[in-house]
Order: sequence, then C-alpha cells, then structure tokens
Amino acid sequence: MITFRLFVGSFGFTTSKFFIRKPQSFSPELRISKNMSTSAVLPTLPKKAVTNVKRKALELAEPIATATKKSKLNPFTDPLREPHPKAQEAEENGIVLRKYYPPEMSIARALAYKNNEIPRPIELLNTALSETKAERERIAVKDSVVHWFKCDLRTKDNKSLHLASEKAKEMGVPLIAMYIVSPQDFEAHLTAPVRVDFILRALEVLRADLAQLDIPLYVETVEKRKRIPARILELLGEWGASHLFANVEYEVDELRREASLVRACLEKGIAMDVVPDTCVVSPGELASGTGNQYAVYSPWFRSWVAYIHKHAEMLNLFDAPGRNPESARTKFANLFESKIPSAPPNKQLTEDEKKRFRSMWPPGEHEAHERLKRFCDIRIGEYSELRNFPAKGAPSSLSVHLASGTLSSRTCVRTARDHNTTKKLDGGIQGIQTWISEVAWRDFYKHVMAHWPYVCMNTPFKPEYTNIEWEYNDEHFKAWCEGRTGYPIVDAAMRQLNYCGYMHNRCRMIVGSFLAKHLLLDWRMGEKYFMEHLIDGDFASNNGGWGFCASTGVDPQPYFRIFNPLLQSEKFDASGEYIRKWVPELEGIQGNAIHDPYARGKGSEAKKKGYPKRVVDHKESRDRALARYKEGLGRATA
Repeated sequence: MITFRLFVGSFGFTTSKFFIRKPQSFSPELRISKNMSTSAVLPTLPKKAVTNVKRKALELAEPIATATKKSKLNPFTDPLREPHPKAQEAEENGIVLRKYYPPEMSIARALAYKNNEIPRPIELLNTALSETKAERERIAVKDSVVHWFKCDLRTKDNKSLHLASEKAKEMGVPLIAMYIVSPQDFEAHLTAPVRVDFILRALEVLRADLAQLDIPLYVETVEKRKRIPARILELLGEWGASHLFANVEYEVDELRREASLVRACLEKGIAMDVVPDTCVVSPGELASGTGNQYAVYSPWFRSWVAYIHKHAEMLNLFDAPGRNPESARTKFANLFESKIPSAPPNKQLTEDEKKRFRSMWPPGEHEAHERLKRFCDIRIGEYSELRNFPAKGAPSSLSVHLASGTLSSRTCVRTARDHNTTKKLDGGIQGIQTWISEVAWRDFYKHVMAHWPYVCMNTPFKPEYTNIEWEYNDEHFKAWCEGRTGYPIVDAAMRQLNYCGYMHNRCRMIVGSFLAKHLLLDWRMGEKYFMEHLIDGDFASNNGGWGFCASTGVDPQPYFRIFNPLLQSEKFDASGEYIRKWVPELEGIQGNAIHDPYARGKGSEAKKKGYPKRVVDHKESRDRALARYKEGLGRATA
C-alpha cells in the first residue's frame, strides 16, 4: 500500500479558516528577459519540452502592460488567464490567499503547464543560468564571496556553502553567510509558528558553528517579500561581494525569484550560482522510457536507485567550509555582531508553547547527526516491521531536520547504506531498504513539483478533480482540527499534531482520508492546516500526501478506496495505547471498545468523560463520497 512519505517529509497545521498553495504570480520583473536567447539548452528538459519552451518563452516575456499583438497569452484576452469557475469559492473559504496570489487557475491553464505549453519556473531558472554562464564565469573575485542560507541550515554536506568556501579560499577573500527572515513569505507559505521558532533556533546554532571558523552569519528581517532581491543586491554591494551562491528550492515563488535575481546580479557585475543540492537526484535527471517525468513512484524509485548505482559519486558528502582569513574578523566586525531576530508577530509562540516545543525538538545539525546515528545504530533494522504502528516509536524523527535543512537527504541515504550489508540501496537489510525508499519519496515529490508546478498554485495534480463539489462545513472542520470527531484514532492523531507540531505518518493518512472522504471537506483545507501546524512542514511532501488521501495527486489512492478508520485503528493501534495517550477521556476503557466506545458498550462511560459521538456515519459518508467523486469526474469527462 502506498503511504504518506512524511516521517522525513511533512504532512502539515493553524485553526485559521483555511488554505493556499503558491499560485502564479505575474509581476513583470519575474518574467523572462525580452533579450533572452531562445536557443539556450535546458539540461533538465526533454527535447519536446525545450521546443515548446522556446516557442512560448517570449510570449510570456512581455509585461502585462506592454503585451504585444504577437503574444498569444495576452492576459486581457487569453482564456488561460481566466480564473477557475470556483475561484470565488476558494477565496471566500481562505484557500487562496488573495493578499499574495491571483485567483485559482483554470483547468485549461493547469493543462497548459502539463502539456509543455507554458515554461515551468524551473525552466526559467535553468535558462537564466545557462544563458549567463559565460559572463558569470568571467567575473573576478573582489572583496568577499557570499552564501545565502535558505532551507539548508547546516555546515556539513552543503553543496552551495562548500562551493562558496572553495571560491573564497581560492582567491584568499572572506566568506560571508547570510539569511533573510521574510515575515510575508512565512505568511504566504503558511509556515507554522513552531517551524519558524525551530528555524530561528537552528540559526543560533549555525551562527555559533560558523563563528568558530571566523565566518559571519548575517541575519536580517526584510518586511516586504518583493524587497528581498533588491536588499540582497544592496548587501552584496556593501560587502564588495562578486559571487553569490545558493542552493535551489523547487517551489514556484523561489524558482521565479532566483531566475530573476541571477540576471539582476549580473547587471551589477555579480555572479550568482544556484546549485542543486536539496535532492539526492535532482529534478530533470530521471525520465521514463518515453522521455517524460515519472508520475508513479515505483518505476521512478527503480530509476532513482539505478541512477545512484551508476553514479556512485552522488553519495559523496561535501566538506564543511574552511576557516576564513584572520582579517575577516576585523574587516567585517559588524557582521559578527549580527543577532538572530525574534519571530515576526504573525508567527510567535506563547511562552508555554516555546517551552514545550523546545524540549521536544532541539535544533541544529549536531542534534540531527546524533539522531541519525542513534536511529541507524539501534532502530533502523526493525523499521519496516514497526513503522506503521504509532505507539511503537519506530520513525527516525528526522523530518524536522530534513525540512529545515539541518540534515541533508544525501547524508541520510549514505549513512543508512553504510550500515547495510551491501552497497546496493535496494538490497541487504529490509529495514534499511525501506527507510531509504522513504527518504527517496522526498525527492519524488520535489521532482513532481518542479515538473508540474501548478500543484503549488491551488490546483491538484489531476486538474479534473477540481470539479468535485467539496463541502465547507465549519462545524465539521473545527471538530476535525480539535480532535473531536468521535473516531478515536482520528482524534488521537489530531491532538498529537496540535500538542507536538508533529504526527505519525500512518495517522497522517488516516486523518487526511477522513477529512477528504468522510467529511468531504475540500482537501486543501486540511493541507493548509497541516502546513500551519507542522514543525516538519514541507510543501512538496505535504501536498503529495494530501493528493494521495484525496485521490487527486500522483500515485494516488483510487477514489473508491476509502480508509475505514475503525479498521485502521484496530490494525495499527490494536491495544489502544496510542489512543489512550492522546485521548484521556478514553484511558479507562479496556479492550476493543477503545476503538468504538459508543457501539461497543462503553458509550455511557465515554459520554460521562466528555468524549463525543461520531460526527458522521462511516457507511453513509462512504456512499456520499463515492457519489460525489463519480459525479465530479463525470462532469470532467463529459
């Protein structure tokens, strides 16, 4: 059975009224330059896609206000710019954050991305890097080299940081590190307050580690997200920096920003390198027999394994940066005094929450490596047998570190392989094989996001599923959020999430399926709640998990397969240990009644303790979901 690959990923949650993904932005400054060459080779694209991109690139290059007659995508007349018929509904229910993004896109526009008729953001970045490569390589090093930390808060096995250090060391100049805190990005991207707190604490650890190497970490809050590129250019100018290094992030907003910034830097005589490091195997490196991106995990994983076996050097780890020249302490003394700011007002925790979360989730790469070592030394061998049982403590608990980049996926795979009896990733100890395949899901979902970017834009991988009539029942949604549905396994999982900022992977599937199919609520409401509450919130993995549960994504659970929460509870928490831990109203109930107290003779006891009856009946909900899915998909193909 396919499951949410989120133990190292993110199935993510705030009780604000509902959700968003990062939709299309049409700011002129983020478009392709009108002077760009259309003959650039895009290394991550099949030939057909390159042809289509070259044909469409200039059509999108023109700002809205100056669109010409030649442009087939004039935003004032082009049907691809028309919003989805349900765009208003999505906006009213908080699914699309109109403060930052346009209305929900139409199915036609999603299919245009899918059919290579609109250049993907990753293609825009690759084009910018390809077309500027020769000029960037001619730029001489000046007073410093800069690494821009984003979701890679570590010194070890960090490709961009390593390259920046090598460039600085080669020319005998200081390396400067920076991190930009963006309150608007935190809001637009639904970053959970607990995750923001973890990031800021990880920056404290990182700052101390870099200081031991005489490398300053400059951290600044930039209130307006659109101001970030300009502020970076100002800082580079102040520091006399000639080279800026950063690792790729595959979300739409970030890809567009970096594509624009590569060119903006060049205009200032600065070389910006954006390098692939987030994935073990980067998006675009794997293709099916027909030359297309895989949309099913199993053949993709076989290709992923074969690729690494063929290119064994891909599991070589990058050294931490070297020490800066002694002069760095004097020349950039003010940067060493840079402090890590407090969380923005919109993402602050209460004092009680800070105390709780900080005791549960120590930050930094030292903690990450220690957890990885303990897991591989002690528990990884039993991982495949125990991973689905939430009371067993089988997961590695590394998802928060992978999401924030205090640990790399490459380090995880390399370490697990080195604990095995073989160098083959698909051989040897079963627990190790299974865990490596779970880490690989993180790569898979990022490959999907890069190739089908509309999943970042409030649109499911299967656009036709937007025709399903979802419910927007506030009472049911609140019961789900608070763990008061009357289904003990669902309620236990939601309470774990709300208390810990984390939920067991099997439980993420159970509660996701329950929201989408039993309550028939718009799955994007659950996706948003997860992102606004999870400490390990990762957009690609979270979106992929919800796509599975709602049957709207790649490699999905077919819509007619609906989890029975009672059977899931009996199978994966047979003794009720997990339920009793998180639903104290039921801790005194013994035997199988723990899974369904009202139907198994313990209703009066449950009621006395304040535990609610079921908000919906399983069979009735199942029948309703099947009918609604069938009706919606029927309209899509009519």
